[in-house]
Amino acid sequence: MNIKLTAVFAMFLMLTGTAFAASGYKDAGTSASAFLKIPFGSPRAQALGNAYASLAEGADAIFWNPAGLSTATNKEVHVSYMKWIGDYKSRTLTYVQPMGKTILAISGNYMDIKDFDFRDEQGIPQYEDGNVRNFVGTVTLARGFFSNVLQIGGSFKYVNENMVGNHYNNIAFDVGAKLDFNKVGLGIAGLNLGDSDEVPTGIRGGAHIKTRYWTVVGEVIKYTDYKLQYGAGLEFHIPEDILEVARFDLRVGYYSREDAGTSEDSWTENIGLDKTSKVSFGFGISSNEVFGYGTTLDFAMTPYGALGTVYNIAIGVQF
Repeated sequence: MNIKLTAVFAMFLMLTGTAFAASGYKDAGTSASAFLKIPFGSPRAQALGNAYASLAEGADAIFWNPAGLSTATNKEVHVSYMKWIGDYKSRTLTYVQPMGKTILAISGNYMDIKDFDFRDEQGIPQYEDGNVRNFVGTVTLARGFFSNVLQIGGSFKYVNENMVGNHYNNIAFDVGAKLDFNKVGLGIAGLNLGDSDEVPTGIRGGAHIKTRYWTVVGEVIKYTDYKLQYGAGLEFHIPEDILEVARFDLRVGYYSREDAGTSEDSWTENIGLDKTSKVSFGFGISSNEVFGYGTTLDFAMTPYGALGTVYNIAIGVQF
């Protein structure tokens, strides 16, 4: 895809971590649709350092490892909202429909930034309507085998980019598999399979160890246009039978993205995180006793140095 709006493209490289501080990787940013690398759809995954290929479960698994959708046992409506860098926002809506042992999900994610100031190399404004709008729609199927020890899934993606009136449409596919042995698990997923010049094709794989009170997870990911990266996360659990109201999870993660300067937020300086964009935090609450429905609430935040702080929240209702 020949994108003449170099300012727009540079912005997305910055937002997705593919070119922070001129990383030096020779193929950085050579794939279009860079926004597909943004960790939308799952605050849990974001809080765990983007390490989610082996843990992915239910509705929020779709954009991370579609095999995880096979763990869904009820119909579900799942919505999420993320405030990204530079006033870029993401909204995701997912509907899950079990069909016997096969699980179907339909999801749409809409992202936009308004009134972006586009300028040429001389600093002259180029457009009066500086809006960027991106959309990705998915249809996902997943199924578990051998009491869900083996899980497989796949997604069809329709990708639409609208950069200041320049429209691009593409299709891509995700495929994934998981092995879940209760206390330990493995996961692998191929992401955005298609023309690597049009979409950022990648592969991610990870593993986790899970106990009643904590989970440790790790993962590596490689996109065709960027170097190998890795993430790790730790999740502490307070089971629902102890609280007698809901299950509570506390999360922290690390991801090997580039640092992005020093944050001007006083709270990040107070806890010593004003100079890093590698750490993330979050929590989750789930209950089966909210007016008779299963309900989940997840929240994540990631300080991105001088670029600000990213916030992500999601609510799911099973019925």
